[in-house]
Amino acid sequence: MEVGIVKPVNVEEEMKHSYLDYAMSVIVSRALPDARDGLKPSQRRILVSMHDLNLAPNRPHRKCAKICGDTSGNYHPHGEAVIYPTLVRLAQDFNMRYPLVDGQGNFGSIDGDPPAAMRYTEAR
Repeated sequence: MEVGIVKPVNVEEEMKHSYLDYAMSVIVSRALPDARDGLKPSQRRILVSMHDLNLAPNRPHRKCAKICGDTSGNYHPHGEAVIYPTLVRLAQDFNMRYPLVDGQGNFGSIDGDPPAAMRYTEAR
């Protein structure tokens, strides 16, 4: 590639290729579960954060707000609005074949009832 030479480019074609490349990278890196463990990156971040907080089946529950704040602060600096729904899905037995999070409180129902706010629920 030569510096200083401007080549004419069809904007419509360039946008198609650029958008398609970006969309594919997002799908592959974020939206599809990893073949190794079946987890999406956001789910993996939550589980790692819970491990850092020493949350295990034999330990007491902790507030979901604490888990979401810790995950946001250490692993996912894009806000907590996306983290809590992911944590809720990990705790729902009707959403996952094997729930990975033991939730205590209102985590929603199969009928579509929303979960309680993160300040009212606990998990381990």
